[in-house]
Amino acid sequence: MDRRSFLLGAGAAVAASSLDPAYGFEREGNRRILVFSGNQPVPILDPHQRYDWSTRMMQRCLYDALVRYDGTPPRVVPWLAERWETSADGKAWTFHLVGNAKFHNGDPLDAEAVRFSFERGLRLNKGISWMLSKHLKPGNTVALDARTVRFTLEQPYPDFLSFMPLWFITNPKQVMANQEGDDDGQKWLTTAEAGSGPFRIRRWDGQSVMSLEAVPDYWKGWPMAEADRPAGVIYRVMRESSPRKAALQRGEVDVAAGLTPDDIDQLGRMPGMTIADVPGAAPFAIMLNTQKGPTADVNLRKAIAYAFDYDALITIHKGAARLMDGPFPVVTEGRITLDMPRRNLELAKGYLAKTATPEGGIELEFLHIAGHEVQRQIGLVLLAALQPLGIKVNLVAQPWPTLVGRGASPETAAAMTAVYVTPVTTSPDTVASQYASSAAGQFRGIHHLRDAEIDRTVAEAAVELDEAKRADLYARIQCRVVELQPVIFCMTANQQWAMRGYVKGFQSQPLNLTGEVDLFPLYAARA
Repeated sequence: MDRRSFLLGAGAAVAASSLDPAYGFEREGNRRILVFSGNQPVPILDPHQRYDWSTRMMQRCLYDALVRYDGTPPRVVPWLAERWETSADGKAWTFHLVGNAKFHNGDPLDAEAVRFSFERGLRLNKGISWMLSKHLKPGNTVALDARTVRFTLEQPYPDFLSFMPLWFITNPKQVMANQEGDDDGQKWLTTAEAGSGPFRIRRWDGQSVMSLEAVPDYWKGWPMAEADRPAGVIYRVMRESSPRKAALQRGEVDVAAGLTPDDIDQLGRMPGMTIADVPGAAPFAIMLNTQKGPTADVNLRKAIAYAFDYDALITIHKGAARLMDGPFPVVTEGRITLDMPRRNLELAKGYLAKTATPEGGIELEFLHIAGHEVQRQIGLVLLAALQPLGIKVNLVAQPWPTLVGRGASPETAAAMTAVYVTPVTTSPDTVASQYASSAAGQFRGIHHLRDAEIDRTVAEAAVELDEAKRADLYARIQCRVVELQPVIFCMTANQQWAMRGYVKGFQSQPLNLTGEVDLFPLYAARA
């Protein structure tokens, strides 16, 4: 099957498209259309209802935010907002908008659109709302004039700006015009868009193929030469790594995410192929049930931590990973380096001796995502590592929704659950709050840790404006988390993508989620 048949068979017909014999990209007239493939669909496009890596990648194509993250280490840069200031008490944040931003239907993007979008996000209480709901209440976002919007927080929150790149602005006129009853346009925005971003929808099938066309007069302008500007992008869902690898080799796909370390290794040796391999910021952790079962005993948690074979993680990832040297990821402000557990069977057996071993011995369930080969391999490492302690490990694979559902209660949570938790922002509060009691039962808190000292310090640190005091509070939180060992802190794997050699403009960003790529600057270079 040639590339065009491959795409047409998936329902992604592109007018006047043809296969260039020297390149794999699609054409529309004399412009190229890049094809990106990943393993995850986009069932809900609404930027205020849902986010995960594939969803946010598409949302960034269609919508704009007040600011964006740029570079490594990540820094906040202006986008819809050209500047901003904060009041002395840290409660009022005022943003001044650019004067030329417009939605795809031609409506100006003004302060009222910003106000509406933040109010809607808080009102729906889904997706991104958790980021600000404790600090920004409905009614406290005001459009002062067409280009000025002010947020008044309940208390000082120095990390407020760090969340702004994740809150996208929707066109209130389009959303309200497409409401069904009082649903705030949720049904319509599942597969439609009301944005101002560099692309708009050509065809949408959230389960298999999403085709976007470029907005030629995008208000921000394009980062490449006009002759290189793409006609659009296609996101093609292929759930297994091997078909994505084969499609990339055949030229049916230009960029692929979510490939196994073995596939990346093989593709990297092929001529005409480029591998983007950049340090990631999403820790892989084995969350331990701190409330029920044998792992409720901190001594057993310590025994597991010192028995685990951390070096095997690097081997599994072909060297493209680094061990955690603290509970905070490398991109997190206020991070400190700590002496973390490493494989030491003598220490592990010492901690095990302090636990009460039930009759029949200890058997622990390790729950991981079905179809995730790397997690399965890590489970095998865990099984082998705990054998010298006489601990049996039962590996169980379940779909992500089931895994999260089981983790909602300590009664149903597994003893050990495999989870990647991307920090999302540079905010230390984002990571520290994962260990507060309020996180228990969420996917980032399947450990169900409850500790009054952590709860108190997290609440105090979040509103502290003095930088020195704030740093001290977050250092104390990190030390206390390591002391309690609610998770086995494993590693951060590199972010990796494979692409044809003619693909240019790739930019790495450690805060990207899993396979997420900024598609805006990508293009196919001319021969």
